[in-house]
Amino acid sequence: MNIIIAILIFSVIIVIHELGHFLLAKKNGIFVTEFSVGMGPRLISLVKTEEGYRPRFLLSQHEFEHNPVWKDTTKYSIKLLPIGGSCMMMGEDELVEDDRAFNKKGVWARISVVVAGPLFNFILAFLLAMIIVAATGYDPAKVTQVVSDSPAAEAGILPGDVLTELNGRNINIAREALTYLQMYPLTNGEVSLTFARDGKEYKTTLTPQLYKKYLLGFNYPTEGGEAVILEVAEDMPLEKAGLKPGDIIVDINGHDIANRDALAAYFQEYPLTDEEVTITYSREGAEATVNVTPALYSEGYSMGFGLNGAQEKTDFFGVIKYSAVEVKYWIVTTIESIGLLVGGKVSANDMAGPVGIVSMIGDTYQASKSAGILNVFINMAAISILLSANLGVMNLLPIPALDGGRLVFLLLEVFRGKPIDQAKEGMVHMIGLIALMLLMVFVMFNDLSRIF
Repeated sequence: MNIIIAILIFSVIIVIHELGHFLLAKKNGIFVTEFSVGMGPRLISLVKTEEGYRPRFLLSQHEFEHNPVWKDTTKYSIKLLPIGGSCMMMGEDELVEDDRAFNKKGVWARISVVVAGPLFNFILAFLLAMIIVAATGYDPAKVTQVVSDSPAAEAGILPGDVLTELNGRNINIAREALTYLQMYPLTNGEVSLTFARDGKEYKTTLTPQLYKKYLLGFNYPTEGGEAVILEVAEDMPLEKAGLKPGDIIVDINGHDIANRDALAAYFQEYPLTDEEVTITYSREGAEATVNVTPALYSEGYSMGFGLNGAQEKTDFFGVIKYSAVEVKYWIVTTIESIGLLVGGKVSANDMAGPVGIVSMIGDTYQASKSAGILNVFINMAAISILLSANLGVMNLLPIPALDGGRLVFLLLEVFRGKPIDQAKEGMVHMIGLIALMLLMVFVMFNDLSRIF
């Protein structure tokens, strides 16, 4: 089922992309020789005869190209491999002396055809986002908590404030702020913030504070009851001290721990540091005491406030607005991720190819199917938004063999007043295609190494 869902998602996204090329080609009078769903040998083809369109099965390439009955009509095919699709146009990769050929059309007509593919991916992402936002809402960048004595508290930030700008970047949803901070981690440099409160806008600046997070390495219940240890992390302080799942914490540093809530309150009031703590625990009715030193888990800089990740419903115009915000978020995230990759701030090992994406789709499906088909659809639509926006951006990159590479040559033609030699352009695209295939092999190898 995981692979079937992944194939459906990939196919829809790519077919929509090719549909953009197809519709703009038809609009500009360019002859489309074939529009196909899938790759490889043809299984079924619709060809135009004197009686109208008729199906043909297992159509050979020779018959496809030379049958005089349908030679000058568009063929529609379903191919063997259910991944992707194509829109084949006359004169797309060679010089053809025909007024219907791609190479015979004006440069702006050709630009519109090339751009239409990525544009249709963004339109698909927007339509899917409308469904999701209408069904589940959006995630406002609302402050949920402010740590006492933190930079945020000193700057006057309050729970309920809505973050609207971060270091000059507009913030419409919480994920925009969280992703920005993930890509550009805080330092001891000044941060500028804009918040909305009671219909008014407030601007402030603050300097993040260095924090260190220490852990003992265990989990306990999220709701009331005894302060029982549910799980002990490997090679962490409590495991090294000999504590096990099922042990009940009854005292920390002389503070009585009557239940789970008392344990949570203790950690809230006395955050762990690198100082030793004394823990008394009960096991099978017998008590024991150990001294443990918390382990440093992470360190960095913090502003001292948290943002809400929950969804809020909105009206019709809000659905339109936040659907556009959703698409913009994924476009910007994709572009900035590429920038970090090129700049060496993100490793190529972090890239995911088809195998990794199939794995992600499968994991998401397995995690959401117990909540019902609607939840599965929403999660698959969310992944489709990511992939569709990503495909649109990637295809606009100035890389030979991609739409962006073709666009570069067309823009050069605009500035030069004449086209680039088609043989030279074809050679550049061929080199680009080989490079992309090698990159795909590398990414697929990374995917497989992570899985196995």
